Amino acid sequence: MTVDAHLHLWDLDRVAYPWLTDALAPINRTFALPEIEPQLRQEGVDGAVLVQAANSLEDSEAMFAVAASSSLIAGVVAWVDLLDPATAATQLDAWSAHPGFVGVRHLIHDEPDADWLARDAVQHSLALLADRDLAFDVIGVLPRHLEHALSLAESLPGLRLVIDHLGTPPVGAGDQGAEPWASLITRLAAHPSVFVKLSGLTTLGAAGRGTADDLRPYVEHVLDAFGPGRVLFGGDWPVSTLAGPYAETLRVSRELVAGLSADERADVFGRAADRAYHLS
Repeated sequence: MTVDAHLHLWDLDRVAYPWLTDALAPINRTFALPEIEPQLRQEGVDGAVLVQAANSLEDSEAMFAVAASSSLIAGVVAWVDLLDPATAATQLDAWSAHPGFVGVRHLIHDEPDADWLARDAVQHSLALLADRDLAFDVIGVLPRHLEHALSLAESLPGLRLVIDHLGTPPVGAGDQGAEPWASLITRLAAHPSVFVKLSGLTTLGAAGRGTADDLRPYVEHVLDAFGPGRVLFGGDWPVSTLAGPYAETLRVSRELVAGLSADERADVFGRAADRAYHLS
């Protein structure tokens, strides 16, 4: 079974996405499931995980509505107010009524405070996720974000962490420029509750378009550190369309793991997502 563990949908008539500005004009429009579903089917994708794209209940409600109407959606990574543990608990209870609820994410990279994850209230809320056997997606745009993810892995070993977009490696920086990303990835991989997504990569690199050659050193480092069993593919559609169509995103990802065995590729393109999100 092939799973895309990172798919976005948004309806600009129903939900506000403040980060969608004129600078992102090609994707500053509504993207609905009927647009991507035929492409997923054509590429042999059997299931997808919807991931929040706004820190709002409305965005999560829209995703759950789609999940309820389509067997293609294998899970939903929603949003809750992590700054208020009591509110977070209530929202977690509400989302748990949906069988597809598998995890939570917050757009931490949009927070002015790079130490947002270290706040006491957020830590208490994340402990609630661990108690409920839910995953937490980390958008590690800055090294500081990965440092806080590492602290979380140490303080909350029962919380499954999913590092989105390979932790945003410094594509094109060369061996010397790979730090501190490379060391942080290695340290994160030492914790069995941490997973990493092979996602959001084609929009990295020169001119916002990463090729397989550009990305290979970083992907190989992650595979060496985590092993294929904890590396999961995510297409990051429709953000990925800034670099090319869905078929191209999948082709690059398959090329990057072509050296793995068939069994290891089955991990990256399906079983790792099941382990990270408990989709079964």
